[in-house]
Amino acid sequence: MNRNPLSIGITISMDQIFKSAKTVAVIGCSSKLYRTSHQIAQYLIDAGYSVLPVNPNEDEVFGIPSLPSVFDIPEGTEIHIMNIFRNKQHTLDVVQELIDWSAKTGQKPVIWTQLDVSTPQAKQLAEENGFRYVENRCIMVEHRMVV
Repeated sequence: MNRNPLSIGITISMDQIFKSAKTVAVIGCSSKLYRTSHQIAQYLIDAGYSVLPVNPNEDEVFGIPSLPSVFDIPEGTEIHIMNIFRNKQHTLDVVQELIDWSAKTGQKPVIWTQLDVSTPQAKQLAEENGFRYVENRCIMVEHRMVV
């Protein structure tokens, strides 16, 4: 299935993203059961992905230590998708942080923005820096469509 191709010099389908990904960092992941970030992170875990919660306001989520920032991801941990669950007023800053993290680690994961999280400036910055960028899509809904 080659639904919803993304392109920035290369074309990649949702199916390819999900098949190649093993680890998802969920930026803004909450321990609160009613929060969408919690529910979707749980879905990703149940679907077989390793999830790293990134949220300075949480100690742990699902028994997994929550990292204060992406710069606290343990060295050598490969991240395939950076899933952003922050208010869109923070998205540009988060994308810049991911670019800085990428320069430090050499990794270029897919940047995934949940519904109503992306901004044109964040998308432009990500794409100018060679990142695959998924804009305003629910990772759970997209995953369910390809599995």
